Amino acid sequence: MTKNGYEIFKLGDWELQSGEKLVDAHIAYTTFGDPKSPAIVYPSWFSGLMSENFWLIGEDKTLNPNKYFIIIPALFGNGESTSPSNYPIEGPFPRCSFYDNVRAQYTLVTQHLGITHLHAVLGWSMGAAQSYQWATQYPDFMDLIVPFCGSARTSPHNQVFLEGVKSALLAAKHIRSAGSGNAGVLEAGQSDRIWSDKEKEIGLKAFGRAYAGWGFSQAFYREKLFESVLGYKDLEDFMVNFHESWALSKDPANLLTMLQTWQNGNVANQEPYNGDFEKAMASIKAKALVLPGKTDLYFPPEDSEYEVACMAPGVATLAIFPSIWGHWAGGPGLSKHDVAWLDKKLSDFFEAGSSSIGEKVEERLKAVNLG
Repeated sequence: MTKNGYEIFKLGDWELQSGEKLVDAHIAYTTFGDPKSPAIVYPSWFSGLMSENFWLIGEDKTLNPNKYFIIIPALFGNGESTSPSNYPIEGPFPRCSFYDNVRAQYTLVTQHLGITHLHAVLGWSMGAAQSYQWATQYPDFMDLIVPFCGSARTSPHNQVFLEGVKSALLAAKHIRSAGSGNAGVLEAGQSDRIWSDKEKEIGLKAFGRAYAGWGFSQAFYREKLFESVLGYKDLEDFMVNFHESWALSKDPANLLTMLQTWQNGNVANQEPYNGDFEKAMASIKAKALVLPGKTDLYFPPEDSEYEVACMAPGVATLAIFPSIWGHWAGGPGLSKHDVAWLDKKLSDFFEAGSSSIGEKVEERLKAVNLG
């Protein structure tokens, strides 16, 4: 089913980890390339539409549609897949986890697209979290993963940052946070899904300004790259016409849904790991290229270093974006230098991965022939 330039796959009533369900759920997706080519899943990120992943795809890029079949699935809550903004059932929107999203993506890939194995899963930010989720939820299903500027579990500091932006948004409706990983505390007659125009304006502008201190690094602001590179006339122009404008383009209830998914992120929260993070990371079989940002305030390199250390020897390689663009070094394509750096890392990793896969196939064939 095609809608608004992308495809819709109906999931039916979708059971969630929380015990709730999404009624008549759907996952939105778009693809590039020939379905017969090696398949890559490249999930969306916090607040991002599928089209906001396109910057890393092209005939001049590693993610070349002439070489790969690239699938971009949308998160629950992004406004394209099932989300508060398109959900017909009244009341609080069901709690969705990374596990729920990746299970839906797996169903899309296997049952609808007929794919039995992926070459790679990669993504930025919440897309990185989904890459880790794929690798722990379906360890044998892909050859490679590339999580960039993201993590396998949301750190306490990251949860605190998200509490700040969430509370700024909810304050416009006089709703207080119910705590990290939870929605707001609703009193009689209140809803976090129905917003007046005034509530949206006040809440989303506050959300954007709170976010402004986190997406880019101190050095980015110190060097005034918002003026010299992005072309804003001063700091206030950047706050209004970049951060507020971005926030005002979003649905507040959708943001709250994705934020809750992010806050609760942890690959250990599934069978058979049962909360054991180290065990979950050690289960990863796909070769991993882990790319944190040197100045990323959400996902500092130290977190990625620990994640790599938890994987089996030889599974993961760590490389750090040498950038002052903070979290935005990893996307969505504003820093041309960082895009080039990322694409080169992807190219080298994919080339090495293809060679390794070819060697394994040859070894299996030799074993069969000898047998």
